[in-house]
Parts: sequence; structure tokens; C-alpha cells
Amino acid sequence: MEPTTVTSAYAGVVEQQGIFAPIRKSRNFTALWLGQTLSQFGDAVLWVTLPLAVFHTSKSTFQLGLIMGLFMLPQVLLLPFTGILADRISRTRAMMATDVIRCLLVISLAVIYVAGLTDIRLLGGFVLVYGAMEAVFTPAYSGARQQVFTPDIRNAAISLTQISIQIARLLGPALGGVIVGFASPAAGLGLDALMLLASVVSLTFLHIPAPSKKSSTQHGMRDYFNELLGGYHELRKHPWLWITILAFAFLSIASTGLTTILVPWVVKIHLGLSDSAYGLVSSAAGLGAVFAAFIYGRRSIWRHRAYIAYGGLVVNALAILGLAFVHTTVMLMVLMAIASAGGMLFGVVWEGSMQELISPEAYGRAASLDYFGSWVLLPVGNVLTGWLSSQIGGIHTVWVASAFMLLVTVVTMAVPLVRRFD
Repeated sequence: MEPTTVTSAYAGVVEQQGIFAPIRKSRNFTALWLGQTLSQFGDAVLWVTLPLAVFHTSKSTFQLGLIMGLFMLPQVLLLPFTGILADRISRTRAMMATDVIRCLLVISLAVIYVAGLTDIRLLGGFVLVYGAMEAVFTPAYSGARQQVFTPDIRNAAISLTQISIQIARLLGPALGGVIVGFASPAAGLGLDALMLLASVVSLTFLHIPAPSKKSSTQHGMRDYFNELLGGYHELRKHPWLWITILAFAFLSIASTGLTTILVPWVVKIHLGLSDSAYGLVSSAAGLGAVFAAFIYGRRSIWRHRAYIAYGGLVVNALAILGLAFVHTTVMLMVLMAIASAGGMLFGVVWEGSMQELISPEAYGRAASLDYFGSWVLLPVGNVLTGWLSSQIGGIHTVWVASAFMLLVTVVTMAVPLVRRFD
């Protein structure tokens, strides 16, 4: 296969553009972006509120881990199949339906909490159904983004979306903590329900066609199996995509453990810094990601995207490695900002290449396989990181995990068909 280059869809597109160009040019983008910004903000509040609700109910870290595992379980199991649904029905209706169901779930949980009937079984059932709705929503949302993020606004649209996600992740947890602190977890759940309802209203203004259906002479399980493989066959056409997905399945083993376990360990245990210091470090990470997305979104065309993406991963790994050698909050903030900026560069390049290379009819299935590849080994990464830390120590684990990320990145970039992606 010939090396991938900038497609003809980009011909004549002006390289420089404003980051807010998608809002000016596309009503569909505005509807999708506004709705999902509100939804992301509500989710950021939810994932602060829910752990506090668990602790108010059981005060058990084991049960919190069980709850979070139950949330991920339906997504890992269902994502390879829900991509088919996203390629068969209206993606707008799929997103609206799942948002309505999630809104009703959150309202029900708030009422149950106020009534004093919450127990760990109810919380487990809640996250199972909520996770299943996420598994349906995610490929439908990815497919809708491909339809809405047309080539003339794609880079800015991806960047603006990522900026709003990062801002939601920065402000949402803080607001959630304040609401729960001054009221109760039920109030945080109520805010999430309002955000989901606002998302549904915004999506009513999104007008995109349903995916076109290819005629088939096959029926039954054989036809279903062929559809299931449609995303795989689509990804196989582009070595840049399938090789990167395979690489990221292994990268996630190290990166997840680093960000969720080792970074807070370095701040809180190794250096003995305060909770506020960890909050500042987390906020700096978000600001670094926002800055990288803003810079990337200002141009419609970037050349040598493989080097930008994998260079970002190298920067990410080196900056996290540097955490083992610094001792002040300011330096931790600087390194986490750099690390997140590198990770964001990979993310915006990756989504743009997926939208550019995958056909709309198969995008839901391809996106579901992408998410599946990134998430399937996440539990392994957390368990392995925790075990390795107990055996060789946290700092040595930071070295090993960062070195492993660098190794996978360099080996992947050594593949010519990956390196030549432009």
C-alpha cells in the first residue's frame, strides 16, 4: 500500500483558521458541540458525586473499585457490537435515546438516595446500565462527529471539542465537590440530570442523515458476522490505523497505571504534598492539553502528522519520567502540563486521521474497535502497576512504565507505513 498523504478533500483549504470557525460555519457543529459540552460537564460532576455516594453508603475502597469495574465491564463487552448499531440507525436518535435513559437513571438514583434506600447493589445496577448506554452512545457520537467535522473545519472542530472536554474535566469535579459538600450527592446527581436533558434539547437541532445501508443478499448470523467484521476490514485498509490501535493496546497498560496510580502516589506519598498540590498538578495537566489543542486547531492542514502524533507520545513519556526527579509542586505542574500537551497532540491527530480515512458507513464499527483496543487492557494496566510498585517501589515503576512507553512508541515509528503517514 502506498504511504498515506493529505487527501484531495483538503485541496484548496486555507491553512490558517480561527479556532471558533466551526461555530461560525456549521449549525450542526454548534448543536453537537454545545450538547456534548454540557453532557461532559455533567459527567465530570457525576464521577465526583458517585464515589462520594459509594463512601456515604459503604465507606469501602474495595466496593468503589468494584463499582468502577462494573461501569467499564459493559463497555468492554458491548463496544465491538454497538458499532454495528451506530452504522445501521440514525446516530442522532441513538445519542438522544441514550441521553434520555441516562437522565432517567440519574434522576432515579437521586430519588433513591434522598429516600435513604441506596445500597451497593443498587449502585452496581446503576453503573451497569449507565455503562451499557455509554457503549451505545460512544460509537454513535464518534460517527456523528465524522459527519459534522467536514474537512474545512475538521482540525478546529476536533480541537475545540477537546478544549471543551478538558475545561469540563477541570471545572466539573470542583463544582461537584462544592455541591456535595454544601448539599448532598443527590444534588450533584440532579445537576448531571439537568446537563443530560440540555444535551437532548441541543441534539434536536442536529440534522445529519442516517448512515447509508449497503444491500446484502445474506441474512441471519452470517450477515451479522460480516457486518461485525466490517470495521475490522475498514481499519485493515490503512496500516497507520490498525498498527497504531495495536500499539495503543500495549501503551495503555503503562499510561493508565501512570496517570491513575503513580502520579497521585508521587504527589501524595512520595513527596508528601498536600491535596491542594495534587489539585494544582491535575489542573496544570488540563491546561497543557487545552494549549496543545488550541495550537493544533489554528491550522487546517498539518504535514508529517505521524511525527507530530508519536512525537507527542515521546514528549508525554519523557515528561512523566521526569516526575521521578523533581520535588516541588511548580515543577510537577510544568511536567504534567507538558505530558498532557504531548498526549493531546496524539489525540487530535488520531481523531482527524480516523475521520479522514474511514468511510462514514463503517465509522461506528471502526470507532468501537478503536475504543475497545484502547480499553480492553486497562484493568491489566492498573493491576500490573499496583503489583509492580509493591515489588520494586513506585519510583522504579515510573521508570519502567515510562521506558516501556518509549519503547513501544519507537518500535511503532520504526514501521515505514506508520512513519510515512502525512
